[in-house]
Amino acid sequence: MEFTTDYNIILSKIKNLDVVQYAKTRNFINGAVSYLSPYISRGVISLKQIQQQIINQGIKLDAAEKFLQELAWREYYQRIWQEKKDLIWQDMGKPQENVAEYEMITSVLEAKTGIAAIDKGINMLYQTGYMHNHIRMYVASIVCNIGKTHWKKPATWLYYHLLDGDLASNNASWQWVSGAFASKKYYCNQENINKYTLDNQQETFLDKGYEALPLISIPGILKHRTSLQLKTVLPETAVPSIDVSKPTLIYNSYNLDPLWRKNDHANRILLLEPSHFLKYPVSKNVIDFIISLSNNIPGIQLFTGELSELALLYKDSNLFSDNIFISKDHPAYVYYIGIKDGYEWMFPEITGAFPSFFKYWKMCRPYLEKAMG
Repeated sequence: MEFTTDYNIILSKIKNLDVVQYAKTRNFINGAVSYLSPYISRGVISLKQIQQQIINQGIKLDAAEKFLQELAWREYYQRIWQEKKDLIWQDMGKPQENVAEYEMITSVLEAKTGIAAIDKGINMLYQTGYMHNHIRMYVASIVCNIGKTHWKKPATWLYYHLLDGDLASNNASWQWVSGAFASKKYYCNQENINKYTLDNQQETFLDKGYEALPLISIPGILKHRTSLQLKTVLPETAVPSIDVSKPTLIYNSYNLDPLWRKNDHANRILLLEPSHFLKYPVSKNVIDFIISLSNNIPGIQLFTGELSELALLYKDSNLFSDNIFISKDHPAYVYYIGIKDGYEWMFPEITGAFPSFFKYWKMCRPYLEKAMG
């Protein structure tokens, strides 16, 4: 599996969505998922853009609701991040129960859990930067609820490898599975894994009824631990060529929108800040993907460095300091100075952090009913 970085092909994927088949098959490993998540996370396309395409196609809400709900989950988590900021790195609902370990399970890192579909999914993650959402839930359940590991470091490991890495969605999803952001833990057994991965494996540590899973001791194959050493390798770049009579548009790992201010007379910089990636490390595959996506933006320059270094280039400029930099508002970059354009929300009217998705969805759905009938 490869993810294109060609903008026109990405747009064609939106037009060719089959939301009906998605609703029927999305939980299966070979289901009709959209594979749009890397482009959503990286800000190449927006949730609002996809939502509007579905509306424009005249699809009724009943047919599209499951797909739109999945988009709304992302927005729900984004609102939580916006509200709670760095608190997304803490147990957001209640302390995760029955935690025995904090370091990562070695057999999961090495894709040697003994559960074939899980090991295959982990190897696919390493090769492609993608993991099917159901496999993500299975892995998190095995790590947190069977391996009794706190969610935080495993979540960091998964984020490191995902092309569609989004801190809010990733952290909150791990917390949901572990019970730290849900009323109960999520468990999977071998029968469920077999059903949705089209496998028939038996006699694994998950080959039990659901009532037995919370009671088992940590299986031997999950006991060995490894301390994560995750580092980001950023490319070395020269200082960019800046016309200091013009403002600079700042692109980053969460904003690679080719249409954003496309007619502005401005410098365009993809900024890869070492301080950001020290805090939130990602793999070389992810960095390469980000850089390749930026090639859809005419005239963009790549700069590995801090925003403060770019600011020094403007020391003799006549521009007002507040107008030098323009960026898109995002929880990961609240420290950016200058003008911040608004995030393109599906439901701009619904703000704040809701205690559950379905309370949030209950507030959002009337707006879709009005738009879609």
